[in-house]
Amino acid sequence: MKKLSVLSCALLLMFSVQVYGFQFQDTTGKIHKLEDYKGRWVLVNFWATWCPPCLKEIPDLISLSKDRKDIIVIGVAMDSDDPRIVMEFVQSMAINYPIVFGNRKIAAQLDDVSLLPSTYFYDPEGNPAARQQGIISRESIENFIDLKSAERK
Repeated sequence: MKKLSVLSCALLLMFSVQVYGFQFQDTTGKIHKLEDYKGRWVLVNFWATWCPPCLKEIPDLISLSKDRKDIIVIGVAMDSDDPRIVMEFVQSMAINYPIVFGNRKIAAQLDDVSLLPSTYFYDPEGNPAARQQGIISRESIENFIDLKSAERK
């Protein structure tokens, strides 16, 4: 019975993500919805300025955002104390993708984010494609896209 309950919850989460997606407001006031990015891979990365693995993966996310027009990266900063610290960090790193000030309510649109970094990946149709807890790299993301693209052909 417990397995069925867990499976039901997982399917419900997948279904709710597919139907409702997410809606985030970034630091410039722009609203980002999953449905707005049909045709592109969407990567939502939860991070914090105090998280060393998060900081290690940011340069790869910057380069992906710069070089690949088929990917949209959205960073959700889970620093809850001082937004100014986040913005100073964003400027110092020259982060070129949208940044959202995150909290539990924002994160709950996707999942119970319990580890940073955590990354949620959606395919070009807006379907959940993968979730990575812990550090990701540009290479792993591009390998994943290549693998999924080959499966569709």
